[in-house]
Amino acid sequence: MGKGGALSDGMLKNIILSYTYVAIWIFLSFTVIVYNKYILDKKLYNWPFPISLTMIHMAFCSSLAFAAVRIFKLVEPASLSRRVYLTSVVPIGALYSLSLWLSNSAYIYLSVSFIQMLKALMPVAVYSIGILLKKDSYKNNTMSNMLAISAGVAIAAYGEAKYDSWGVFLQLGAVVFEATRLVLIQILLTSKGISLNPITSLYYVAPSCLAFLAIPWMFVEYPTLKQQISEFHFDFLIFGTNSLCAFALNLAVFLLVGKTSALTMNVAGVVKDWLLIAFSWSVIKDTVTPLNLFGYGLAFLGVGYYNHSKLQALKAKETQKKGQSVDEEAGKLLDERDGDGKGRKGDAQD
Repeated sequence: MGKGGALSDGMLKNIILSYTYVAIWIFLSFTVIVYNKYILDKKLYNWPFPISLTMIHMAFCSSLAFAAVRIFKLVEPASLSRRVYLTSVVPIGALYSLSLWLSNSAYIYLSVSFIQMLKALMPVAVYSIGILLKKDSYKNNTMSNMLAISAGVAIAAYGEAKYDSWGVFLQLGAVVFEATRLVLIQILLTSKGISLNPITSLYYVAPSCLAFLAIPWMFVEYPTLKQQISEFHFDFLIFGTNSLCAFALNLAVFLLVGKTSALTMNVAGVVKDWLLIAFSWSVIKDTVTPLNLFGYGLAFLGVGYYNHSKLQALKAKETQKKGQSVDEEAGKLLDERDGDGKGRKGDAQD
């Protein structure tokens, strides 16, 4: 096969790999969300301790990442100074701990389907915080899009059959902290040229996340757990498989973003949310009202338009870069020709 055929084969391979990464991420994200709901819900497994559950996940992830980096030497640790770690990684770990704590807490009060609808506000939060931190610029069209998404989520919330204000507050707080974390990753790590692979990301971030979670845990959940210690028997099968799924999901997130893009993850997230809403309604028997679906449908269209706009912007940027590289190459060729002409002219004069 010629060059065209080889290129087509390469593109086909990349497309298959991208869809594989997306499918793995959707499956693991779906599994962890449903599994966490099962453990935390008082009507199911009835272990309503979200900070403890998140700490178990972080301890498990930290241990496996430490073993991979320090014991089995599977990956090389990043060359981070203490100053960079304290000023760049630790703040991200703090925000990650708050995001996980609040999002897991919301499963005690809200249905899986309604939580996915509230998560549609993530682009709104990322864009707004990006403007506040001067990472993004204000655009009327984009802000109108954000307002449409917010209106859709508000309609979905109005139509929610089992609305709980505290649960909504927790989930919205989780969205804000997660959005801030995503923006700070760009500011504190990417802009400094710091690139972490899936294992080293967990190696550096998970321990700091665990340390931050220990602070509220001591005051919020430890006193209750201390009283119930005689009645509680740690189920290694439940918590072990749940932690393994959480570890695999963390790897899948970094793998998906690293091998594709954050935009691909956003699009895949929309597909995952619809699947979770359908699962929540059909299997868990959560109530999903027509107003829920109408509101989320409006938000879904807004998110879809936002992702489309981002994709068009990325394509325009790539085209501009290609044009600049072509101009640079043409400039070099002209310089070389001018140099050759001058050299020949000098030889003729001699």
